[in-house]
Amino acid sequence: MTSFIEALHTKGPNPERADKLGLYAFLVGDWDMDTVGHAPDGTKHTGRGEIHAGWVLEGRAIQDVWIVPARDARRAGPPGPFDFYGTTLRVYDPGLDAWHIIWMDGMKPLFRRQLGRASGADIVQLGDIDGGGKSRWRFTEITPNSFHWLGERSSDDTSWTLLTEYYARRR
Repeated sequence: MTSFIEALHTKGPNPERADKLGLYAFLVGDWDMDTVGHAPDGTKHTGRGEIHAGWVLEGRAIQDVWIVPARDARRAGPPGPFDFYGTTLRVYDPGLDAWHIIWMDGMKPLFRRQLGRASGADIVQLGDIDGGGKSRWRFTEITPNSFHWLGERSSDDTSWTLLTEYYARRR
């Protein structure tokens, strides 16, 4: 009998679309990260987190889990304003030549839906925010062993406010 994990996970991208599935392939694996949350009053909140990502759905998608603070640094009490324990499902859509991004944070709860595409050497994900405004999540400075991730918000599609940054290192 096949287990849930065996049915969900696979070792690599589906060969039918392997050429297009490479955009987020760098993410597969285990990561540690330093976190910076930018509060509206200008103060910064720092911490540590972790990311785990793998191929799922017969290699047609990548799923990840982002955790802040890292599990070995969790504390008692209610979560802080920059804490989360969520998952992203990233599925390539050949009709759009883009990735559907669905983020869920079960701690808050918070849900985001975005479209992700390459933008030069970076990856940019754009979506709407409930109640108005736009979200922009960017992967920058991507190497095989590190990346910088920025979470931003805009109310006018022109100016962006930096909310969070993550500096990830492969384990």
